Amino acid sequence: MRTAYQYKLRPTKIQALEIDRWLSMLCAQYNYFLADRFDWYERNRSPINACPIVCHIPELRDNPDYYSQKKTLPQLKKTHPWYGEIYSQVLQDIVKRVKVTFDRFLKGDSNGKRSGRPRFKSRVTYRTFTYPQIKDGCLQGSLITLPMFGMVKVVLHRPMPDGFKIKTASVTKKADGYYLTLSLEDTTVPTIKPDFNPDSITGIDLGLKEFLTTAEGDVVPIPQHYRKSQKRLRVIQKRISRRKKGSNRRKKTIKQVAKQHKKVADKRAYFHFKTANNLLKKYDVVVHEDLNRQRSFPFHVGKICT
Repeated sequence: MRTAYQYKLRPTKIQALEIDRWLSMLCAQYNYFLADRFDWYERNRSPINACPIVCHIPELRDNPDYYSQKKTLPQLKKTHPWYGEIYSQVLQDIVKRVKVTFDRFLKGDSNGKRSGRPRFKSRVTYRTFTYPQIKDGCLQGSLITLPMFGMVKVVLHRPMPDGFKIKTASVTKKADGYYLTLSLEDTTVPTIKPDFNPDSITGIDLGLKEFLTTAEGDVVPIPQHYRKSQKRLRVIQKRISRRKKGSNRRKKTIKQVAKQHKKVADKRAYFHFKTANNLLKKYDVVVHEDLNRQRSFPFHVGKICT
């Protein structure tokens, strides 16, 4: 079984500046690798319905795949020595991100669904870097040791389950601070409860007027968190329109809007977890309709917990 736990980070002012510096450098490198892929794509493609009879054939180049782009990282550290301060696997994760997003654009995901054209990241939208591998024992008490970064204070609001090992660690910058996401794995724990009660099964129907309705007729209303916060958002957004573009007061007000939207997102997430927990306390199996896939059997079993 694999799960993820998220904790709030309490970095010092120097550490917060260092996280922002890492994100800025990684964002620039992400855009560089993505531009390299687009350069190859534009030079090597030829639309049949718009190709002229006589045209110049450019010099073809090899496809910049995952391995060829990863081989450029040692040279990057020589030409730009400040990239040597970033952990090597964090830089390699950038190459993997570019590969995944570009493959979904050209080939599609496992279901064959293609994504839109990848976008270049701005400094504001690039907010996460990941350690693909991290040593056991990196978390000691309320401190976590991140390679080539140092020890950072973590708010452990809940303990990690016994037997689970930390596989990856991600640092994310949000509107109200920095967060640490730990991916945990324990192969001995089954993902599906093996001894569930066949009589403790229910189905749910997701609707527009009500959030969901169970097979027994129990109704869960929609909490309308966003509509309740619209009045507060309207006030803050009016303040933004009165601020001068590029001023510090405008930037501070924009942060207030981001924090307000995060409050709405947190309320929604809490409502979803609370609703799912109440259902799984009462039933062993919860079945819901899958509207995104066309099947002869349009229902599948949801998560089963002990």
